[in-house]
Amino acid sequence: MALAFPAPIAPYAARAQETRGRLHPEAESKSRTPFQRDRDRVIHAVAFRRLKHKTQVFISHEGDHYRTRLTHSLEVAQIARTLARALKLDEDLAECLALAHDLGHPPFGHTGEDVLKECMAKYNGFDHNAQTLRLLTKLERRHADFDGLNLTWETLEGVVKHNGPLTGDLARKGEALPAAIVEYAQGHDLWLDTFPSLEAQVAAIADDIAYNNHDVDDGLRAGLFGFDEARDLPLVGKALRMAEKRYPDAPSDILIAEAVSDLIGDMVENVLGETRARLENISPQDADEIRRASAATCAFSTEMEADLSGLRAFLHENMYRHFKVNRARSQAKRIVKSLFELFFSEPETLPPEWRERYEGASPGGDQARLARVVCDYIAGMTDRYAMREYRRLFGVEIQD
Repeated sequence: MALAFPAPIAPYAARAQETRGRLHPEAESKSRTPFQRDRDRVIHAVAFRRLKHKTQVFISHEGDHYRTRLTHSLEVAQIARTLARALKLDEDLAECLALAHDLGHPPFGHTGEDVLKECMAKYNGFDHNAQTLRLLTKLERRHADFDGLNLTWETLEGVVKHNGPLTGDLARKGEALPAAIVEYAQGHDLWLDTFPSLEAQVAAIADDIAYNNHDVDDGLRAGLFGFDEARDLPLVGKALRMAEKRYPDAPSDILIAEAVSDLIGDMVENVLGETRARLENISPQDADEIRRASAATCAFSTEMEADLSGLRAFLHENMYRHFKVNRARSQAKRIVKSLFELFFSEPETLPPEWRERYEGASPGGDQARLARVVCDYIAGMTDRYAMREYRRLFGVEIQD
């Protein structure tokens, strides 16, 4: 029986039956489309399971109710599917990209990334998006015939370019192309000078919707800022006041949930309205016309983007730089930097499977190769594993 592909989808949607294929040819599944298969491979990846114990904002031991990278990725996937269905896109590709987008994040959130960037400054740097590509194409080892997951061109393209073109006139100015992406693109052309598919753009904006809303949720519940401050915020204030008006006797946790739910709905509707207007303006007849457009097709309205800028500024000042978060960041910096310096100066302390990956490199030999292996090892750690390694190697007790 022939495999049934999702229908109906729009002319500008990515089409699984017309995929550009995989770098290493494989017989496709009899029961799943190529994009469904990609999604399943991401879900079964070791790196995906590790997201359960990787920081979003709060380190995992600070409470079981705060978001982790895993719960964030699931929320992004839910929003991405909603947007993709409304726009008649391939939902499986959008979901796959949403689930994969944070795989390359190291432990302790952006703090861990900042430290690895510093440690790798002499060795082609570190970028979480490029690290996601390394995981998907090299570091995940689940197949006998190739390293990585051997995902379709469309999935890899979407992962690499979810924030827009990386080369050419439309690329963000002043940002060097990460070495891992340069290296991979030499053997597999991902059209780095164009926008990605609309499914990838949907997954990227779903990420924005998810993290802005759940950071408000987590920040209020953690007491990093209060209702009085929230009522004055762009977007959040209106949603909170409406929730209080509808449910004047509701406890605070219910009011927060109601306000955040409404706010997510408002943002989704705003994206759908703006995206449909842009689609009508350019009238794309296939997915490649989306890629070759002169601007992103999926976006917030100008008014919504202005309000979001105000919200992001508030969260940056009152949540991401709150003294409680800063204390956790300070501890995380010491852990990641100390681990990197130890493994780099004493590679014999690396686990055997990681020592084998640098193949005899040492501080007196191929330092760049050794640094990358150490970076890959640390970037793959969960928060709690990094803490355990720190305790084992330095004999220092830390909060757990």
